[in-house]
Amino acid sequence: MTEKNGLGMFLRASRARITPEQAGLTLYGDNRRVQGLRREELAVLAGVSSSYYTRLEQGQANGASAQVLNSIAAALLLTDDERAHLHELASHHDGTLRTRAIRGVETADRALLELIDSMPDVPAMVLGRRSEVLAWNRLGHALLTPHLSYEAPQHPRSRPVLAELVFLDPALRTLYVDWPAKSRAVVGDLRLAVGTYPDDTALASLIGMLSMKSPEFARLWADNRVQARNTAVYELRHPLVGSLTVTKQSLQSPGSHAQLLVTHTAPAGSASREGLALLHHVVPPHAVPGMLSESTAPPAHA
Repeated sequence: MTEKNGLGMFLRASRARITPEQAGLTLYGDNRRVQGLRREELAVLAGVSSSYYTRLEQGQANGASAQVLNSIAAALLLTDDERAHLHELASHHDGTLRTRAIRGVETADRALLELIDSMPDVPAMVLGRRSEVLAWNRLGHALLTPHLSYEAPQHPRSRPVLAELVFLDPALRTLYVDWPAKSRAVVGDLRLAVGTYPDDTALASLIGMLSMKSPEFARLWADNRVQARNTAVYELRHPLVGSLTVTKQSLQSPGSHAQLLVTHTAPAGSASREGLALLHHVVPPHAVPGMLSESTAPPAHA
C-alpha cells in the first residue's frame, strides 16, 4: 500500500484539489473535463515546462531541485507540512536520500520512559513510527484505553496501535466527540510516516489492513493528504469521568526522531483538570513491572 510512485500520486491528488479560481486563473467557458488544475496549467503556474512536469508526475524525471519543488508547492497552495512531505517524497524518488534504517522491534527511548515516569499527573505515552504505543504512564492508559491491558505496550506482539484503535475499536470511536477530526489527523500522520519510511513493510501492512477493514480509512488514505497535528484540542466522552476537553501535544524525541511523546493536559482550575485528577481514583492501580526495567531487556523478536 506504499505506492511505488508516491510522488506522482501526491502531486495528482494535490492538483485535483486546487480549482482554477483558487489558482488565480481566468477561465472562459465551462467545458472542463478535469477536476482541479490541468497539468499544463500547473506547469505554467510553477514556471516549468509542461513536458517536464508531466514526466515528474509520471515518475520519469529525477533530480528536481529545491527551487522547482518549492515553485510547485506554491502553485499547489501546499501547507508547510505538505511542502515538507513533497520534498521528502522527491528525495526518495530520485535516490538522493536513502530510506532511514528500520531495525527489528522498536523500543521506547529510555529518556522518554524516564520523562513519562516523572509526570504521574499528566496522561502521557510514547508512540513509535507506526503509531504503536511503546509505553504509557498510568494516566495515559486510563484516559484513552482503560479497557485494554496496562501491560500491553511491554510486549511487541500485543502492543496497541493508535491508528488501528481509532478506526477499528468502538471504544475509541465513542471516546472522541469529533471522531472525524481525529481520524483525519491519524491518517495525515501516517502519510508523513510513509514519506519518511517508504520501505517499512510493517507500516505497509498496517495501511493495507486498515484499508480493507475500514471504508473510512480507505477513503481518507486515497485523498493523499498529510497533516502533522503537533497540538490539537479534543473533546472526550470518558466512560468513567465524563466529558473532558484536553489539549493533545506531540513532541518529537531528540534521541529517536521516529518516536513521539504525546501528552494530554487541561487548564488549571478547569472541570477537565479535575476530571483528569479523578482518574487516579476511579482507575485501580496496576501492579506491573517498571517500564524502565522492561526497556532494557532484549526484544522478543527481530
